Amino acid sequence: MAENATQHYISTFFLVGIPGLQDFHSWIGIPVCLLFALTLLGNTVIIVTIKLEPSLHQPMYFFLCMLALNDMVLASSTAPRMLGIFWLDAHWYDFDVCLAQMYFIHTFCIFESALLVSMAFDRYVAICIPLRYTTILTTPMVIKMGLTGITRAVFMVLPCPLLIKRLPYCTKYIINHTYCEHMAVVKLASANTLINRAYGISVALSVMLLDLGLIATSYVKILQAVFRLSSQNARSKALGTCAAHVCTILVSYTPALFSFLTHRIGKKVPQSVHIIFASMYLLVPPTVNPLVYGVKTKQIRDRVVGLFFPNRKLSEN
Repeated sequence: MAENATQHYISTFFLVGIPGLQDFHSWIGIPVCLLFALTLLGNTVIIVTIKLEPSLHQPMYFFLCMLALNDMVLASSTAPRMLGIFWLDAHWYDFDVCLAQMYFIHTFCIFESALLVSMAFDRYVAICIPLRYTTILTTPMVIKMGLTGITRAVFMVLPCPLLIKRLPYCTKYIINHTYCEHMAVVKLASANTLINRAYGISVALSVMLLDLGLIATSYVKILQAVFRLSSQNARSKALGTCAAHVCTILVSYTPALFSFLTHRIGKKVPQSVHIIFASMYLLVPPTVNPLVYGVKTKQIRDRVVGLFFPNRKLSEN
């Protein structure tokens, strides 16, 4: 009884960064900083371009704006803290700050997945039932889809920090990671964490299986519709409108799947590899997405060229 009464509970965590690569932290910080800067710049350009160009005020580009804003918030939730670890040796995190970072990271990751589903639905309607596109994907419908996605994310992730708050943290305080990841925090608890682990993996699997299933269903329908077209030019044009979205899906889900699988079944994969891929999942897609849409989408590409190189645009005309 006396021992329990005097038991010390941990109020701060120590984030190591990338175990085994601490001597290279200052160098690793350079690409992290570059990715963060490109994320902010690229996504800001996308949002400003869509806002200024009336022809881009369409559902597809509204979803893209949501994706760009989500990517900036997601990167801002992780990159500055990573840079603090790599460059300033700011390894100590307050317990509640760590839980807040964990909550925002996982919430915006799930919301991003919902946006990719919404964008797949947009392409399905545009290609399979184009005559009903403007009546189905109205502005209020786009807003409802966005609100549904963020609401799902908020309430699915909310139990994670609440379940962690009930756990005692008495001895372990070192997190071998660059940010406060859910399972990394749960493993430090001085109690049974079966409920936390079960809920965490159920959320991850349900989101991944449901969203990937919906995206796959959309593209099966799209391919069926495309191959029914008689003109090769029409087929290429229809598939071309999906190219940017497919690239975004691959960039977003590939590191996520690798990180998820190696974390649970890849026992021989070095811990540093786990952490590098988990960090890439949060930093690379927000950087690549605006580049993909800027290159693959002619309307955005032309508008960006017009914004930054007006003389070139005039000369081409």
